Amino acid sequence: MIERFYLKNCLSFDEVDIEFKRGLIVFTGPSGAGKSILLNSILALFGLKQPNAKLSEITLVDNSLDLESFGFEKEDFIVIKEVKKEKSRFFINSQTVSKKVLKTIFKDKVSYLSQKDEDIFKSKNILKIVDDVCSVKFNSFSNLKKSFLKKFQEYREVFDKLNQILQEERRVNELKEFAKFEIEKINQISPKIGEYEELLDIKKDLSKREKILEAIKRVENIFDFEQSVYEFLEYVNKDSSFFDEAMNELKNIIEEERYKLLELENIDIESVLNRLEELSNLKRKYGSIKEALKYKEVKIKELEHYENLEFEKRDLEKKKDKLFSELKELSKKMTQYRIEAAKELENKINLYLKDLKLPSLNLVYEKKELDNLGEDRFDIRLNGARFEDISSGEFNRVRLSLLAAWSGYKDEKDQILILDEIDANVSGEESIAIAKILKKLSKNYQIFAISHQPQLSSLANQHFLVVKEDGKSKVFELEDKKRVEEIARIISGEKITKEAKEFAKKMLEYKGE
Repeated sequence: MIERFYLKNCLSFDEVDIEFKRGLIVFTGPSGAGKSILLNSILALFGLKQPNAKLSEITLVDNSLDLESFGFEKEDFIVIKEVKKEKSRFFINSQTVSKKVLKTIFKDKVSYLSQKDEDIFKSKNILKIVDDVCSVKFNSFSNLKKSFLKKFQEYREVFDKLNQILQEERRVNELKEFAKFEIEKINQISPKIGEYEELLDIKKDLSKREKILEAIKRVENIFDFEQSVYEFLEYVNKDSSFFDEAMNELKNIIEEERYKLLELENIDIESVLNRLEELSNLKRKYGSIKEALKYKEVKIKELEHYENLEFEKRDLEKKKDKLFSELKELSKKMTQYRIEAAKELENKINLYLKDLKLPSLNLVYEKKELDNLGEDRFDIRLNGARFEDISSGEFNRVRLSLLAAWSGYKDEKDQILILDEIDANVSGEESIAIAKILKKLSKNYQIFAISHQPQLSSLANQHFLVVKEDGKSKVFELEDKKRVEEIARIISGEKITKEAKEFAKKMLEYKGE
């Protein structure tokens, strides 16, 4: 629940600091005083409205929220803050949070029902409510639904894989031919790792062959003076072994080079250049010879996959049919539970509708194509009319009845419900019924509501008056005499009568039971 709300520099409000209690909280006051600004500022802190305040903050007491999964530490109090300079920034317990994440965290905790909010009437949401009834009414339903969802996920994976194969199959011949072509193209060249570098070395040697031959002829002249060197060393009494080693080494080098040059005579330079060109083309296309060979292996595996496609398709079709049959069986069991639960839910809704002076409602069952929710859908009909065709007053009362009936099957406490003039456009008798239902709902919800009717105001656990003085909005918590005066004002207008005050006192004594 929201324990404290702080607001600073928000449109007509300079500063607001309010502490809230559990239960039903009602804001009243003249039109244009700023009631909607207050509620919109609370909604903005849950990511449900655009913020207008320079600074706003709420303190929540809630141990059921799984903040750890969003990267926040679990604490006894949750403080949500919004600071607006050039743009708005949001914080949870001093840690930055995006508006999108903020909305995700509180999507199951905070409900906002605006005048035109039709979400609750959508078939998938009606089905969710019916499933909540099933979970309370039938012990085995929750496990049945989990089994169905797990099986459906498996079915979806097989379905997607089969669909992919069917798409591939339409152009499999083209893909097979392309894979064969790519493999053959690389096979024709038959590259080897390191071959390109070896051929580059041969090319360099061939380009230097004539120069090396000429150099050898010139170098061999040194041997004509070999004997002269020995004679000199003998005259000066020097050891000639170093010269022996150097000359022998030189002769060996010359012999090795002659042998290499002899081998190069047998090499066709054109063949080397052509081979280098082929390998260069592969390198340009694939990045390296290694990558080209890796690509070939990928294509070989692809070709094997295409050739085995028919066998894989038959296996997947068998598996899909088996899973679909199992899903139909599970769905059939869920349908039986849902139809019975929907009848119970319908009866409870109609009890509230009776108090609200509306005709009975029907939850109309229809079978649909199997999906992750099963084969069931429910639509609402009020006296034969779809919810799109009913009046705004009827719309609000039907929605409230559905919410009230649903609350009896929910375990969550301290849910937050924010209402936008739920008792607008209704008679006094209907307003009493709405107030009684909201009072009952306030056992499970902390309810924030704007009201222009005395019935809802008189049943509130907390009553706040919003006024505007000299262009500035202010909010006050009303108690005792001040509360009597505000309810009397709602009854009789700005000129409060004695009768209105007496009636207001009686209304405050009524507890809505």
